[in-house]
Amino acid sequence: MALPKSMRLLATVTLCIFFYMVLQIYKAPSTIEKQTSGKMKEWPRDPQLDPSGEPPEPLRRVEGDNYEPNNPNSARINATILSLVRNEELDDMLQSMRDLERTWNHKFNYPWTFLNDVPFTEEFKKRTRAATKAEVRYEIVPKEHWEIPSWINTDLFGESVALLTEQNVQYMSKVSYHQMCRWNSGLFFKHPALATTRYYWRVEPNVHFFCDVDYDVFRWMADHNKTYGFNINIFDSAQSVSTLWPETRKFIADHPEYLNPNNAIEWLQDKERRPENNEKAHGYSTCHFWSNFEIGDMEFWRSKAYQEYFDHLDRAGGFFYERWGDAPVHSIALGLFEDKSKIHWFRDIGYQHIPFFNCPNNPKCSGCVTGRFTDGEAWLNHEDCRPLWFKYVGMD
Repeated sequence: MALPKSMRLLATVTLCIFFYMVLQIYKAPSTIEKQTSGKMKEWPRDPQLDPSGEPPEPLRRVEGDNYEPNNPNSARINATILSLVRNEELDDMLQSMRDLERTWNHKFNYPWTFLNDVPFTEEFKKRTRAATKAEVRYEIVPKEHWEIPSWINTDLFGESVALLTEQNVQYMSKVSYHQMCRWNSGLFFKHPALATTRYYWRVEPNVHFFCDVDYDVFRWMADHNKTYGFNINIFDSAQSVSTLWPETRKFIADHPEYLNPNNAIEWLQDKERRPENNEKAHGYSTCHFWSNFEIGDMEFWRSKAYQEYFDHLDRAGGFFYERWGDAPVHSIALGLFEDKSKIHWFRDIGYQHIPFFNCPNNPKCSGCVTGRFTDGEAWLNHEDCRPLWFKYVGMD
């Protein structure tokens, strides 16, 4: 017996609703819950990453002896692991070397380049050479790169130190810290020993790496046309960079041609999450890539846009009159002058620089707690700026 027309119509509608719901369930992205500002925030999984968290193919891995340290036809590209380190930080540097060698470099044997503003001791050289099969280089920072520039007014510098120290700006009274920030911002890639080097992985003393990484990260950067790789992304002390954004705006007003059409300016200007930072930093969110971990292409720093930007900031004096760090300077330049799609979050590299972590949900990781951001006080969780990066840029 044929069903009445009204019943056939109802059955058709019911089936349509059923298939529509199935389709929506199928299309819904999986999520990772993270706690942000006291609320549970869902971060979409990166569709470009497999469940292990690794970047997509092609991945260059060890095949036979293609990455052996003395292979003249090695698959290594023009890259180095780079560390600015003092002789007295030897034990902390060895800690970092052990972790990175164990998790990655014992497979790929990229050279280590150590830099210091004084000669390295024989003990430093002996013990660091023993920590790796790879080539190790020891270089001295040129004197002219480390000195306080002639245009810095020392009286004004002293007054600024007193003022910002009262405002609890960390390291403000350490001259060497200002020198280091300036050098890391605009001079490290000018070192004669790095003149022909393109890619670098910055590693500092007393950091930890937790995850086995079995692909060549430098070749991945080159294969995918990436300029910069970061791991942790946080807010800065607004008092330490009070005039950095106004000086940046002056530079952009004179050089609008350097702005990349696909920039990340929204991330740099966000004022919803930390409005007090934006106000004190005169329009800058203070979000920045924590540059104690960075994997980068030095051709960006050598570009005309960046060179002129650094020169402008250097003349403004904020590396000494305030405490401009290389992290916000690098981050602002990348966020304005580079295509944001060329900046990559290395979510699969487990890392800690006290007090912050990047700890992936990955069976290749051990020694850290999945999803943990800090081992410090609870308020430090609010320093995480990654949600804003994901909001405005994505998770590549």
